[in-house]
Amino acid sequence: MRLQLTLPLVIAILLASICAAAELPLMPWPSQVSTGPGSLLIDSHFAVSLTGPGATDLRVKRSASRLEERLFRQTGIPQAPGPAPAKASLQIVVEHPKPGIQQYNDDETYHLLITAEKATLTAKEPLGALRGMETFLQLIRASENGFSAPSADITDQPRFPWRGLSLDVSRHFLPVPAIRRTLDGMAAVKLNVLHWHLSDDQGFRAESKLHPLLQNKGSDGLFYTQTELRAVVEYARERGIRVVPEFDIPGHATSWFAGYPQLASGAGPYEIVREPGILLATMDPTKDSTYKFLDAFIGEMAAIFPDAFFHIGGDEVSPKGEWTNNPHITAFMRRNHLKDLAALQAEFNRRVQKIVATHGKRMEGWDEILDPDLPKSIVIQSWRGPKSLAEAAHHGYSGILSSGYYLDLMQPAAQHYAVDPMKGETEALTAEEKKRILGGEAAMWEELATMENIDAKLWPRLAAIAERLWSPETVTDVDSMYRRLEATSRWLELQGIEHRSQPLFMLQRLAGAADIETLAKFAAILEPVKGYARHRNHKYSSLEPYNRLVDSLAPESDAGREFNQTKDRDILRARLTEWRANAEAVLPVLRATTLLSENVPLAERVVELCRRGLDALDSRLAATPFPEPDNKSEILIAFEPGVRRLTGAAAP
Repeated sequence: MRLQLTLPLVIAILLASICAAAELPLMPWPSQVSTGPGSLLIDSHFAVSLTGPGATDLRVKRSASRLEERLFRQTGIPQAPGPAPAKASLQIVVEHPKPGIQQYNDDETYHLLITAEKATLTAKEPLGALRGMETFLQLIRASENGFSAPSADITDQPRFPWRGLSLDVSRHFLPVPAIRRTLDGMAAVKLNVLHWHLSDDQGFRAESKLHPLLQNKGSDGLFYTQTELRAVVEYARERGIRVVPEFDIPGHATSWFAGYPQLASGAGPYEIVREPGILLATMDPTKDSTYKFLDAFIGEMAAIFPDAFFHIGGDEVSPKGEWTNNPHITAFMRRNHLKDLAALQAEFNRRVQKIVATHGKRMEGWDEILDPDLPKSIVIQSWRGPKSLAEAAHHGYSGILSSGYYLDLMQPAAQHYAVDPMKGETEALTAEEKKRILGGEAAMWEELATMENIDAKLWPRLAAIAERLWSPETVTDVDSMYRRLEATSRWLELQGIEHRSQPLFMLQRLAGAADIETLAKFAAILEPVKGYARHRNHKYSSLEPYNRLVDSLAPESDAGREFNQTKDRDILRARLTEWRANAEAVLPVLRATTLLSENVPLAERVVELCRRGLDALDSRLAATPFPEPDNKSEILIAFEPGVRRLTGAAAP
C-alpha cells in the first residue's frame, strides 16, 4: 500500500521529528536539527580523522585529540592500541584555514551528520569544527547497546558573534586551574569571550614588569605572572575563546594607588580595599604623567593579550569622590570649560582611547563611557539595561548586553534565559542599528564567590545564557530549557567542571563526622537570598571565611522549582512528608556545630511549612499567619512559594 502524504500526515511527521529532536540533550540548541533511526556505537575502535586545508590548524588537531581523551571520561572506554583504523568513526573536514588572531566575527558554522555507520563533521573554518565537536560529545549517552550517539542531521551557527563571560578575579583571586576549568566549560557550551576583570579596588592581578609595584603592593601576592597570562590566552585560543583584559580606570582603581599614589586624585595613603562598594579614590585625569604611565602599561599588556579589544572599565566613578574635593581638578575643569564630572570623565576617556588605539586595540568600556565625541570604533558594555545599549547603537556604537545576565545575583536560570539583547528598547532600532548589537556577556562579580564555590556559582546557569546568545531567537521554551539544562549539568561534570562536587565538599566539611546525606537533602531545598541582600545584611570582607551553609548552596534549587510548578497532589504530599522528616533529622546536626547552628530556625521553619502544606492538602487550613522568616542565615526556603499557593497565603 502506498503512503499518501496528506497535509495532516505531513504535519504529524514533522511534529514527530520535532518531538524526537527535542529529546536530544543539547545546549545550546542548534539552528536546525532532525533525527533519524539508529545510532553510532562508541566503542574501543572509535577513531577521528582530519581532512581539508583547515584541518592542519593546531586548534583543530588539539581539540580532536582532547575529544578522544574526553570520550574516556564520558564512557570509560579505552582506545584500542595501534594505528587508527582506515575508516574513522568521526570524520572532521575543515574547508578553509583561518590563521592569525581570532576575531569576534570568525565563522563558527558547522554541519554534523551522524548515521549508524559514521559521523561526519564539516566546517568552513577551524572554529566551526571546535563547536561541532562539542555538539558531538554532548550527544553521546548510555544506551541499551552501550554508549552511542543518535543519528542526527544538524546544521548550526551562532545568533550573535560575541558570547562571553565577564569574570572578576579582583575581589577573590582564582588560581590558574580554576580559570582553565572555566574556559573548558565555556568552550563546552560555545561561549567565545573571556572578559578577564584583572583589577579593581580589592586587587591588581596581573604582573607588570614596567610598573612592578602594581602587583607587589596591590595584590597580597595573588596575581598572574606574565608567563601565566600568556599561557591562559593560549589555552583559551585552543578552545576558540578570545581573552579581553579589563583594567578598571579611572574609578575602581585603589589597588593601583597602593604602589603608585601619584596616580590618584587624593592625598592618600592608599591600600588594598577589603570590602565591596563604590570607593571615592579616583585616578587623576589632569596630569600628563597619568597618561604617560597608562601608555606604558597598556602597551605592555597589549603585547600579552593579542585580542583586538581592550577594556578600560569606566564604571561607577563616584560623584562625591576625589575629583569633587580636589581644587587642582576643579580649576582644570574651569580652564577647559568642562561643565561637570561626566565631561571630565569623557575628556579622560578620549585621551585613553587614543592610547589604546596607538597600541592597535579597540577600546571597550561599561556604558558610563558613552559620549558622542568618542570615536565610533569603541564598544559599549551595558550593565544598566537595554536602554543604554539601544542608545549606543543609535549613536553609531557597537555594544554588548550584560544587564540581566549577572550570575552573582543568584537568580534562577529562567530569569536569565528570558533576557535578550534584541528585546526591550533595542526592538525599536533600525535594521542597520541592530547590526551594532554584537551579543552579550554574563557577569560574575566575586564579592561572595571564592575558588571553593566558583563553579557552583557559574554552572549550570551559564549554559542557559550561552543558549540565549547562540540559539535562534525562537528557542524560548523554559520547560525544554530546564530538561536539557539538567542533562547538560551532568555532562559538564563529566568534562571536569566541579559545580556538583564543590558544594558536597563544603557540606562534608560542615557536617564533620555526621551523616552528610541528611544535610545534603536539607541543602537541596534551599537557596541563597537574591540580589544584594547579603551585602545589606553584613559588611563582607575579602579576608573572611566563606564557609557557611549559605556559601555551599546552589543558586537555584531544582527540587524547590519542581515543587512550586507541580499540581500533582500525591507528589506534593510525598515531598512535604519527606522534607519534614529530613528537617527534623537535620536539627541535631545543625545544633552540634557553631557554623551550622545559625540555621536551626531555618530547619524549624521547614518543618512548619511542611506541616502547613500537608494540612492544606488535607483541607485543614491553619488560620494563623505565616511566621516571619529568619534572615540571619541569608537563606531562602525554595519551596515556600508552593506552600503559600496551597494555603492561599500571600507572598512575603
